[in-house]
Amino acid sequence: MASSLAAQLAQIAANSKASLDVRAQKAAHSKSLLFEPRVAATQSYQALYTICLDGFEELCELDGRFKPFSLTLFSEQSMSEDRTQMTAAENAELDKKVESFLRLVGSRLRLMPSLRALEWLVRRFRIHENNTKSLITTFLPYHSIPAFVTLLSILPSKIPHEYRFLSPYIKSLTSPPRSVLVHEAIHKAGFLNTLSEYTLEACRNQQQYPTLISFWGGIMTEAVNGLLENMRSGRQAVQQDNNESFLHRVGPTLAEAMTMKKVPNMQIASYMAVTIVAAKGSFDDATLSAFMEQIVHGWTSETVRPGLVCLCILAQYRSAKQLSGKVTKALLKVRNLGEILVELGQERRVDKLTNGLCIAFIERLCKKGDARGLPIIRVILMSKILKGKQIAVIFKSLVLAAHRLDDEVDKDGEIRKELGSTLIDLSRFSGETSEIIRTVLEEVDFDVEELEMKLDVSIRQRKALPGSQEDTEMDGSQPAAPTKENLRETIQELSSQTRALPPCLSTSTGDVYDEFSRLFLRVVSQQSEDPTLLADFDQLPSLSRRTAVSDHTYITFFVRIWSGPYPTLARAAAVDTVRRRLSDGDGNDLDFQALIPYSLVALVDSSKKVRRAAAELLIQIGHFFPHQSKAAKASAWGGKKLYDDSDKVQWLDADTVSRLLHGVILPALEECIMHEDHIRAVLHSTLDSSAKSESSEGKKALSSSGRASILSFLASHVVATPLIRVKSNLLSILNRIRGVSSTSRTKVLLPAFQWWASLSAEEADRLAEAEEVDQSLLHTTFAEIVVPNDNEGLECLLSIMKDSASAKRPELVRSISARIRAIWGSMKADTKFDVAQTMLELSQARQASQDEEDIIADEAADFLRNVELTTEILAYFLESIQTGTKLITEPPANKRRRTSSSEAKREVSAQASAELSATLRSVTFVLQLVDGSQPATHPELLDSLFGTLSELQHFRTVIGSELGYLQNLVLTSLIAMVPAYRDNKNLKIDSSGGHGDLLVNCIQKSSSPIVQNSALLLIASLATAAPDLVLHSVMPIFTFMGASVLRQNDDHSAHVVNQTIKEVVPPLMASLKKGKRNPIAGATELLQSFVTAYEHIPAHRKQGLFVALINTLGPGEFLYALLAMLVDRYGPNDSLMAFASELLGVYSAEVQLQTLAKLLDLISDIFKPKPGLSTTLLGVGEDLSEKKPAAIAIQQLTVFPALLSSRKLRKEITILTERDDMDSSKIRDLYAILLRDVLALAETVKQQKALHECCGNALANLLNLLSIGEFIKSVENLLDRTEIDLRRKVLRALEVRVDQEGVADVASRTALLAFLPQLTAAIRDTDDLKYKHTAVSCIDKIAEKYGKKDVEAVAGAAATIAGPHCLGQPDVRLRVMALLCLASLVDVLQDGILPIVNIAISQAILYIEQSVENDEAATELHNAAFAFITALAQHLPYMISEKHLDNILLASNKSAEANLDDEADDERTNCLRFLARKVEAKTMLASLQKNWIPAAEAGFDATDEWVDIFGVVVDSQPKTVVTKNVTALSTILLNSLDLRRREQIKGKLTNATAPRVAKIETSINDVTLKMIYKLNDAAFRPIFTQIVEWSTQLPKQDVTGRSLRRYSVYGFLQVFFEGLKSIVTNYATYIVDDAVDIINGTDLKMPEKRALWQRVLSTLAKCFEHDQDDFWQAPAHFSKVAPVLTAQFLHASSSVDLTAELIPAVVELASAADSQEHQKELNTAILRHLRSEQAPIRLAAVRCQQQLAEKLGEEWLSALPEMLPYISELQDDDDETVERETHQWIVKIEGVLGESLDSMLQ
Repeated sequence: MASSLAAQLAQIAANSKASLDVRAQKAAHSKSLLFEPRVAATQSYQALYTICLDGFEELCELDGRFKPFSLTLFSEQSMSEDRTQMTAAENAELDKKVESFLRLVGSRLRLMPSLRALEWLVRRFRIHENNTKSLITTFLPYHSIPAFVTLLSILPSKIPHEYRFLSPYIKSLTSPPRSVLVHEAIHKAGFLNTLSEYTLEACRNQQQYPTLISFWGGIMTEAVNGLLENMRSGRQAVQQDNNESFLHRVGPTLAEAMTMKKVPNMQIASYMAVTIVAAKGSFDDATLSAFMEQIVHGWTSETVRPGLVCLCILAQYRSAKQLSGKVTKALLKVRNLGEILVELGQERRVDKLTNGLCIAFIERLCKKGDARGLPIIRVILMSKILKGKQIAVIFKSLVLAAHRLDDEVDKDGEIRKELGSTLIDLSRFSGETSEIIRTVLEEVDFDVEELEMKLDVSIRQRKALPGSQEDTEMDGSQPAAPTKENLRETIQELSSQTRALPPCLSTSTGDVYDEFSRLFLRVVSQQSEDPTLLADFDQLPSLSRRTAVSDHTYITFFVRIWSGPYPTLARAAAVDTVRRRLSDGDGNDLDFQALIPYSLVALVDSSKKVRRAAAELLIQIGHFFPHQSKAAKASAWGGKKLYDDSDKVQWLDADTVSRLLHGVILPALEECIMHEDHIRAVLHSTLDSSAKSESSEGKKALSSSGRASILSFLASHVVATPLIRVKSNLLSILNRIRGVSSTSRTKVLLPAFQWWASLSAEEADRLAEAEEVDQSLLHTTFAEIVVPNDNEGLECLLSIMKDSASAKRPELVRSISARIRAIWGSMKADTKFDVAQTMLELSQARQASQDEEDIIADEAADFLRNVELTTEILAYFLESIQTGTKLITEPPANKRRRTSSSEAKREVSAQASAELSATLRSVTFVLQLVDGSQPATHPELLDSLFGTLSELQHFRTVIGSELGYLQNLVLTSLIAMVPAYRDNKNLKIDSSGGHGDLLVNCIQKSSSPIVQNSALLLIASLATAAPDLVLHSVMPIFTFMGASVLRQNDDHSAHVVNQTIKEVVPPLMASLKKGKRNPIAGATELLQSFVTAYEHIPAHRKQGLFVALINTLGPGEFLYALLAMLVDRYGPNDSLMAFASELLGVYSAEVQLQTLAKLLDLISDIFKPKPGLSTTLLGVGEDLSEKKPAAIAIQQLTVFPALLSSRKLRKEITILTERDDMDSSKIRDLYAILLRDVLALAETVKQQKALHECCGNALANLLNLLSIGEFIKSVENLLDRTEIDLRRKVLRALEVRVDQEGVADVASRTALLAFLPQLTAAIRDTDDLKYKHTAVSCIDKIAEKYGKKDVEAVAGAAATIAGPHCLGQPDVRLRVMALLCLASLVDVLQDGILPIVNIAISQAILYIEQSVENDEAATELHNAAFAFITALAQHLPYMISEKHLDNILLASNKSAEANLDDEADDERTNCLRFLARKVEAKTMLASLQKNWIPAAEAGFDATDEWVDIFGVVVDSQPKTVVTKNVTALSTILLNSLDLRRREQIKGKLTNATAPRVAKIETSINDVTLKMIYKLNDAAFRPIFTQIVEWSTQLPKQDVTGRSLRRYSVYGFLQVFFEGLKSIVTNYATYIVDDAVDIINGTDLKMPEKRALWQRVLSTLAKCFEHDQDDFWQAPAHFSKVAPVLTAQFLHASSSVDLTAELIPAVVELASAADSQEHQKELNTAILRHLRSEQAPIRLAAVRCQQQLAEKLGEEWLSALPEMLPYISELQDDDDETVERETHQWIVKIEGVLGESLDSMLQ
């Protein structure tokens, strides 16, 4: 029954927790995102709603989607909503709204309005408890911000399973790192699913935001990577299962994410994960294809590019096969797909995707007739994104597709046309793909043009099959391709007609020819299916086959076919048809040589099939001209009727034709068939007189006249034939032949070129377009007719260029220019001159404005720029421009005398601007030509260029322009020419031209840095080639450089300066030396230029520039002068001193010491009565100088020590002095000179303090240059002979040197230790305190570094320091230094310092007391003394006697109360703690025992410190030591527990000091507990009884004293029972009687007794609470305290608050006395108080009952029947408070019992 009741009560408690547990309600209400718990607990919902609503309204202003929530979650009604009162359906609806709001507010969690709005949901709707998962997921993307940590702090104890991994971070309230989230996503599916579902739901509702998507994308990508890594297996079956598991886990999520078309960022994020799936997984093609289909199914215009990237990656991991139909169809819809794929191909591999796509397009073309993929295939194949094998496969597939296409798929033939066009484009493509395609075509033996005919492509078909526009317009539709039956009907129809075809090769063909040519092409295309069609066509009457040998119609028809832009099959068939006709034999007596040129055209055809047919035709023609037959033919076929104008055609005799055929052409036919270029080579070697014939037989077969006649024969056909293709092909043969004998090809072919040049642009375009010939190729071919040095041809070319009408044909002009350029090298000198002159005129005679294009002028100019111009030509050009500028700058002769310069300018300004512009353009062009013609090869132009430069100076003043570009052109050309004059002594420069002055003028007047730099380089070059020209102008140049070029930051300016210095300075110095002048004085102006520019020179160029200058001048002579001038101008600032040191450090040690010695001589010179060089360099003694000699000297001396302190110099000197050779001897001599001069200078300036100090610094740095051994020898002498200031500096230098020396340096150690006696002697003998201080510091450094190697020497120094000469001196700084040195020596000497310990420690304690007693505390001395004692405690604790310890503690008390700074307090505390740990415990405890009273009397700070030290002693000692010293410890403990009473006696215990005393007592109690932990029961129990007895040993008359002592003791007991708990409960035996006496006999009106009463009750309560051994259940113990405690309720009538101490004590006693009898006794006593007449007593009893019921529960309520009458009475009590508390009592009883008391109380 009991268990059933308990279960019911537990169920009721669980369901009613929110309404009944007030404390839990308050704790829950204090959970807040914004406020501290204590603040949040006091806030009402009304106040909270006002705050949060403001935040929500701000959110509504930011995003209107928040407004609907104002009617629900943020309505005023929400203040009264309580989730605990809602139904399940209402709560579910509320959850939906909360989650929707959370997804929406997630994007603004960094904003305060969002947190305010969320605060309302947390406080009112407890979303952190009811919607925990959604809330955490909302905050998760921001897991690194402080708000997330705040969220963790308010989460309930039970969090969702998916987020259990956050538990450690909830406990520690720290942010989880990203790596933890990734790890959880990999290993726990629940977390990843939760995050993914939340993100997808946000996207479904359009509530996504970039942070969420990027966070999900990152986690998902890393999770996918980790999952795939973990799922790898070597077993295929296991791997397959793992793959399926993976796809089941993440596949649906990725699939949905990829199809979210309204959320492109989500799609892109999913693409990232999918790429990892492809790269890291081992999935089959089906899976990857499914992913690809999913991507294309969902992508949009925004995500198509990222989607394509993803497809590329997926495709790379698929096998190389075509894409699926869905993917292909989707890709077809992408605009500009080909261009996008090509662009992507530049960034990554796309070959597998494009390969599969192209194959899929081809398959779709064959099956569905969908040709939309062909343009994409074309773009892909023409790019570089596919591999060679892939290109080959795709092209083969296209070829196969072309053969597979039929009328069923392609009814109207349009697809075949487009496919054919694509194939032709690809086969003609000139990129890298062309070689692959050509190889494919050879492998499949596939004729492109045959395919073109079959597919009826538009490129060729437009000419071959031009449709009638009228028919097309009338029909309105494209006619279908004719079938075989239609062709036969057409042939039959034409066979009954006679149509007029052109009877010869005329210019116009006519419609009949076009009709027959179309029919012929169709017949040829069907020939493979029906060979009879061609025979039928051949018999058509209109062709006149029967009369072919007499009538020209038949043969010329087919000649046009094979010479025209027709397919290969048609051309080959045409040639073969003529061959068959000639083989009929009816023309054996005719001369068919007219067919030879056209046979040659066929023989150079690109098609092998055509060339083979042409070879057979030539063989047939050869039959008409038997070998070695000289018989003339009856007549020539063609004769005068072959062309419209055949009169000029040259014919060959039969013998020459026979020789040409049988001796030249026919033997080479096999090679000609193999390659189309072979016939050109054969004819070149046969006909060209200059050619070395490879086939000597051919050349022997023809005489010179025969070869000439053949050339004329072929050339005449070129001129006569109207067919552009024939002209072009024959010219390609003849242009290889320079000439035969005296007949050049230009002579016989020039009419053809003149005809071509005479055509208008429209006519040329029409002809080229009609025969589909590249016009640019025609231009080149015709221009190549002209050979070098053919005056007539050259004149023709130039006349065409001069003709302004030629500008309408720019390609013609370009080809002429290119031809003249090509033959330029072969021209004679006079011809070159004439051509160049003409071209210059053309280039300057522009027909268009400056901004418009003039093709003739541009080509002429381009020609001159690209040919090698001779010196004569360039000289002429320069002369022409000088003449032109003079016409502008010089006024007419008759006006020169009467016009001023201003008038001249006005006249010039009145001239036409066009004339100025033309002149300027001409000058510019000519100078550009000179600059581009390698001026170094034309040194003869130097004087002309100087003249031009001079003219430019006049010209620039006239036009008012800088002309910097032109001047620079002249100067750079001159720079290139000057080396030739230096190398070739035969070349001389005209010295009378004033070139140097011209250059100086150019430099000074130009504002262009480029011109200035070029002029300087020219001067530098001239200085070596012709120094006399420029040396007189050098100084102005360097002055100018200092103000301009030296300040530039570019590399070129630096090069200019270096070259100027390198080339100009040496000859300048040579001239100075020749003049017997001091070089340094002479170079002052030069140095001054550079010194002036120093501050403006870019920092990174300074050193290199000045090094170059000094190296050129000579560092031994000029370096010191430069350094002195720099210091004099800029002063001894840090940057200058650093630069001077760097500059000096560039040179060797010998040069540096020489420089320093000369610099010191210069400084000494300042103080001479008549200064010498210092006047020149530094301006000493000048009347206008503002500086005084002393100021100048102090500047120099300030820098001098810095120059001596160079590490590099010191290192080099050390190396040199170790050697015994000439170099080391020089170094020692220089060092001796420096030392002598420094000492002499110091003596000179002795009266001037600043200068003297600088000399001391210099001397110190100078001495540092030596090794330590040598240095000490110098010091020993100096200490005897120099002044005290200098001696101090020497010792300081020694101190610095000691720091720099290495510990392992034996030589240094020996020297320094040997020097210690001299230092100690110096301390004893000198009275100068600063000197003593420096000496002690030196000893400190030496002892610290080397002391342990020679303890005796250091011990002697220690005795001196501790003696009256040092530590005993009155100077505080010296005392501090001495104590610190002694502290170091303790570590070094250890036991060796024993003789001085007593003296030193006494002095240290004395100084501590003095430093505290002074008005201004000497903190440094205080700290130094404690540092010394600390060192003793650390190393020699046994040397500190009890007496010393007592004095130290007394001094420390004073120090603690002296209000020193933190550093002093730390030093003292550190020292005392060392003493506490190191000194023997017995000694330390004895001193502490003695020092307790003084410490307490000194003040609370000293007392605090005493307790701290006592605690350190207890902490640091082991149990055995503590047990051994238990007597002393107990005494100390009793003394310390009496602190409160003693303070009261002294009158110091006030309300203000009481908290401080309490704090000290707390510390004492804590230390006592630590001590107790180290004692056993046997050792501590006597101490405990002693404490209890001691607490009552004061006289009874001392009521206050007794109360205060017992108060302290019971404070200790309270901590004792609370800290040790049940272990020490039985110790209560010793205090129970005393406690009962105190409780019974206390007068609560006295504050001390009331406090004691309260503390005793609290102590008992702690003892009751931790009783686990039934100590208080024993009747002997219970009966003593129970009646006394229950009787204390009567004190309630005296306004005593019993709730804090009494009631808890009674409750804990009832809990400890776990028996019904004891509890009944207590209950009866308490119930008795319920009927007290005094309301406070009843109230206290009721409150006690409440806590008893709450604490003991059903166990206490077993006495409920006894309570009910009292309860019933109290329900109607007169006191409202009693009545209210009674009601609360009833509620608590009902809460325990789980049932109402109403029925029991009725």
